[in-house]
Amino acid sequence: MGMTDVLIVGAGPTGLVLACDLARRGVAVRIVDRSPVPPRTSRAKGPNPRSLEILDDLGVAEEVLAAGSPPPPMLKYRGRAPVEKADPWAGLSPSPGVPYDRPWLIAQWRLEEILRERLAGYGVRVELGREVVGLTQGPDDADGGGRVDVTLAGRSSEQGTGQGAGRGAGQGAGQGEGAGEEAGVRARYVVGCDGAHSSVRKLLGIGFEGTTQEDQVMVCGDVDLAEGALDRGVWHQWFDEDGAVMLCPVPGTRTGWWFQAGPERDGRGRPLAPTADGFRRLLACHTGLPGGALVRAELLSTYRVNVRMADRFRAGRVFLAGDAAHVHAVAGGLGMNTGIQDAFNLGWKLGLVLAGHADPLLLDTYEEERLPVAARTLDLTSERLRATLEAIRRPGGGLDAAITPDTTGLGVGYRWSSLAVAVPHAGGRGGEGAGERTEGRRPLPGDRAPDAPCTDAATGARTRLHRVFAGPRSTVLGFGPGSAAVLREVAEAYGEAGVRTCRVYAVHEARPDGRRGGGGAAAAPCAVVDDGGHAAAAYGTGAPGGPGPATGAGAPAGADATTGTDAATGADAATGAALGTDATAGAGTAAGAGPGTVVVVRPDHHVGLLVPADDASSVRGYLRRLYGTGRSAERFADRSPDMVDAAR
Repeated sequence: MGMTDVLIVGAGPTGLVLACDLARRGVAVRIVDRSPVPPRTSRAKGPNPRSLEILDDLGVAEEVLAAGSPPPPMLKYRGRAPVEKADPWAGLSPSPGVPYDRPWLIAQWRLEEILRERLAGYGVRVELGREVVGLTQGPDDADGGGRVDVTLAGRSSEQGTGQGAGRGAGQGAGQGEGAGEEAGVRARYVVGCDGAHSSVRKLLGIGFEGTTQEDQVMVCGDVDLAEGALDRGVWHQWFDEDGAVMLCPVPGTRTGWWFQAGPERDGRGRPLAPTADGFRRLLACHTGLPGGALVRAELLSTYRVNVRMADRFRAGRVFLAGDAAHVHAVAGGLGMNTGIQDAFNLGWKLGLVLAGHADPLLLDTYEEERLPVAARTLDLTSERLRATLEAIRRPGGGLDAAITPDTTGLGVGYRWSSLAVAVPHAGGRGGEGAGERTEGRRPLPGDRAPDAPCTDAATGARTRLHRVFAGPRSTVLGFGPGSAAVLREVAEAYGEAGVRTCRVYAVHEARPDGRRGGGGAAAAPCAVVDDGGHAAAAYGTGAPGGPGPATGAGAPAGADATTGTDAATGADAATGAALGTDATAGAGTAAGAGPGTVVVVRPDHHVGLLVPADDASSVRGYLRRLYGTGRSAERFADRSPDMVDAAR
């Protein structure tokens, strides 16, 4: 029986993002899919801005952007006549903190192809034609290790190339045995990313409660229209009292379109299965185009509104992610995106536990953080669907009713999490909400870490904070001269464990090499110059170019260092204690006062901690819970007893 660290079941966007994230961490990972060939489905239309940030971190955003296109304006019709044109993204543009201001259209099969190619670069290939039919969890051993025994049915064929090195390249004995009908795999952890009909979820016996709206039905497919039949610069939407047709151009094609429509119905009002001829009749009925203008139709399917969520996202060493854990109404395009963000949340936690740095209790925070997000997303998409169905009753109404700032994913955070350390001078946790950042205020622990353009202090090249964060590591940012000592301690204690430190200089600041903010070589291994003041503004550490952290009149507009309440539950407190966190640690100088500020940014680009630079104990305690068993951290702890005491 082959052994691997993580077995991922399902090779859609969720599974592929997770596999890429784990493989780059050196984790031995296998990924299987029941489909005998890579699917060419186009169910999802592309990543939203938050997912684009994740794809950027994985190193594939440029390829995704090149293969896709921005969403076009929407042209709405009634009775075959155009009545209104709307562009819900017209007023948007990239900002210093948000480089991706809108979603990006790309066929799902093409996105998966890009991710498979990235994964193959690590020497990991998708094993197609493999379905999970059995799953048994063994007991943990004395060292806390354990296993999951998985039975796979079907003949395996590998998809992808590459002979990567390291742990990520080895896929274990038993891979590629095309001759057998069944094969066994032993994994330390299993993640079910195998869709709404998840075999993993069913084998675990986890409930999937919710509703299916049989009366809310749509037929979908990929079609080709005769060249010149429609303007490819707009998203065409015909809404009539007796039905609807929507046609959106597929990027990267000359004649391809995403086709969505209300179904044909029989004499009793029941929806008919989609066919190419049925699509032609719907096209002629609602658009006025001749049915023959539709020259090809494939990947036909019927969509019913499903709103369901798993009772839990973890059972022992097995996790659920993506559609296996939650399915949403189509409005807002959040299904695939929520799955990608599940994967990005889980990957770094598995990586730290498998590397021996973090206690396995860290894995409890996956469900703690992502289940509330999924529940809120179910509510959001259902509300957006209701708004859209109401809008299309009126001439000029269309799919733009589904789009709100919430659908960007940029406001999703985890302020309630036990990983969002509450220190009184940082404002505590943000309560029970989903972690949306209030405009103009410094981020709170759990919030998405803002991006900001800056200059590499060593080379003078333009860069961004999210590029500093990129890769499988946490980042500790230091603002102000008082942060230098903390950064040195962190680099010595946790540098070998993969923690990166970065000094953020204001333009006016003198550097150890005698230079000021811009130009020349930097003394620190990583240092950037906040030449536009955007980083200081985003993190609430001072006015652009100012001498220190924000306080009083120097704070960004609307900033309030006392915003938020400690919403930790008893379960949160227990988990935090087991992981070595003291939720009251670090009381002292307000975050907006003193010689500097230190920000710990998690590997998934969420703020873990934001404290004054003189609160080194909170920084030590937070990093110890994630990296405390790391070799370099232990060595430093042996030399520095006060650091151990501070973390207890």
